[in-house]
Amino acid sequence: MDAFTLGITRRRRLVIAIFLICTVVCAVLFLGVGVNYDLTDYLPEDAESTVALDIMMSEFGSGVPNTRVMAVDLTIAEAQELKAEIAAVPGVEDVMWLDDVADLTTPIELMDEDTVSQYWKDGKALYSVTIEDGREVEATDAIYGLIGEGGAISGNAASTASVQKLVVSEVVGAALVLVPLIIVLLLLTTTSWIAPLLFLVTIGVAVILNMGSNVIFGEISFITQSVSPIMQLAVSLDYAIFLLNSFERHRKEVPDPQEAMRMAIKESFSSIAASAATTVFGFLALIFMRFGIGSDLGLNLVKGVTLSYISVMVFLPALSLSCMKLMDKTHHKRIIPELGRVGRVLVKVRIPALILVILVVVPCFLGQSRADFLYGMGTPDPGVRYGADTELINDTFGESQAIVLLVPRGDPGAEAELADEELAEIDHVTSVMSYAGTVGKIPSGFLSEDIVSQFYSDNYARIIIYTDTGEEGEDAFAVVTAVREAAAARYDESWTCGQSANLMDMRDVVTDDSVTVNFIAIAFIFLTLLVTFRSLTLPFILLFVIESAIWINLSVPYFTDTPLVYLGYLVINTVQLGATIDYAILMTEGYVVNRRTMGKREAVEATLTKNFISVLTSGLILSAAGFCLNFSSSLSVVAALGTLLCRGTLLSMAMVLLALPALLMIFDPLPARLTLKSGFLKKTD
Repeated sequence: MDAFTLGITRRRRLVIAIFLICTVVCAVLFLGVGVNYDLTDYLPEDAESTVALDIMMSEFGSGVPNTRVMAVDLTIAEAQELKAEIAAVPGVEDVMWLDDVADLTTPIELMDEDTVSQYWKDGKALYSVTIEDGREVEATDAIYGLIGEGGAISGNAASTASVQKLVVSEVVGAALVLVPLIIVLLLLTTTSWIAPLLFLVTIGVAVILNMGSNVIFGEISFITQSVSPIMQLAVSLDYAIFLLNSFERHRKEVPDPQEAMRMAIKESFSSIAASAATTVFGFLALIFMRFGIGSDLGLNLVKGVTLSYISVMVFLPALSLSCMKLMDKTHHKRIIPELGRVGRVLVKVRIPALILVILVVVPCFLGQSRADFLYGMGTPDPGVRYGADTELINDTFGESQAIVLLVPRGDPGAEAELADEELAEIDHVTSVMSYAGTVGKIPSGFLSEDIVSQFYSDNYARIIIYTDTGEEGEDAFAVVTAVREAAAARYDESWTCGQSANLMDMRDVVTDDSVTVNFIAIAFIFLTLLVTFRSLTLPFILLFVIESAIWINLSVPYFTDTPLVYLGYLVINTVQLGATIDYAILMTEGYVVNRRTMGKREAVEATLTKNFISVLTSGLILSAAGFCLNFSSSLSVVAALGTLLCRGTLLSMAMVLLALPALLMIFDPLPARLTLKSGFLKKTD
């Protein structure tokens, strides 16, 4: 350790140079990191919808219709011409319209009204388009050029294109709000005007190193791109604050700044490592999700926290010593002084606070798993064009989803019966397109040359089912289930895909994941607490405090009848536990130390007084990060995670400051007996 600290303090210019070079390199590498905007790509390979899509791409060379395009002020002839123009757009694999299911030489008035209304209403044409993965922005931009301002585009590909355009600007927007908030909070609680900038530079370097090093993964999800930088900044800023606070204390003891910094590094090394470890273990649990987004986000956050720790322990000391003259010139008295009576006040309200927690924790535990969940991207924001277009198309033609069913080719009669007699009778099914049941009835002279290839490959027949449901929900999933059951009754092998099928599979996967992830996260944290405190009781107390805050947080959507994005529900279980358990650890460590020389009441009061500002500052920074994610993001899944993070952090902070003191005092005899070498003062209050 002596050689380590001497190397940092004596060769600080070299340390700074190395970090800055690595930062520049990673900033360049970051430009080469791909971003995946499709959540369904993270489904397990054995999920039915994943297998179905692979088969369809292999057999038919195109995917599921994933876009609805509406054009206005057209004649039938113009609509048919526009279909050909859309089909010629780079990235468009397929376009279906009225002429694929009806003979357009027949007057519109004589056609089946239900069929026509799905594609044509009052001079408005609605096309079902399949856009190639990875070319969503290119294709939708070109289509907008064809349909003009009065037209509209919705569907999964349009959503993906919208996300691609927004995600980077929204991360920047969140940072532009969060950074000033952090600076203000740090200025109020530090003693140097320049210190907050040193903190932000240190963690900023770690964030760039983390995002650039993602090049080793090839690509990351858009959720990781949106959430990870803000989360890393907020979670690991405490490490920098702790180190410089220790440095400030040691400068009062020794005149040499380099010696004071070496003492601060030695003092902080293990304590910051312990704090980082609990956070890392919380994030590490996400890696065990079968749904790949967990591994994607978990690996990134684990790597980010580790790089933040290295940056704080190596780069920040070198940077601080290089800026010593500036730090001394900008020194000021603490704006918010230590609050000498805060511990006494909080101890007085501990019993009412604990009673309130006991009253709400059971219903909240039961309610937190019973909310109405959304498994996809959530409701589109009408404030962006994609959301407005979706509303416009739904208002004009109604909601519609495409489900693709693949069955073995070879029995046109069975295929026609399945399509016309069984699938068409399922609730919420508006139309069924199959060659045997629908398309083949059109006189061959009116079929385009490649129409057969859209419905038959060498081995499979493709049936496209249109529904009037949304992407997900009870009705949408019931249709998928009914389609799969009807196919299974006739065929030994059948495969179903489409956005509703994808989200249903996603629901099944992530629901199973939740039990595994929560168990692993709690087990990791419990073992960390067990090693940290060497106590059989304190880990249970600390976990109860933070888990209670999590249950209250996640029950709010249930009691307010607000749908909750399930991915946010799943992630916040581990993120809130891993990120806020540090507050409980800080308070408990202080209590254990003070309890060796004080009675339990005095120990709690002293601990609260000493650590109140630290917990408050850390909690407000993390909750501000959640607020900024919610405030700046038009993506429902990211905004939901931000809301949960903001509210959950405030609840964890309140539980640590109000309920934990009561539990420590009530159960004081148990830690005294069941903690290895506790050394608690035998005289108690």
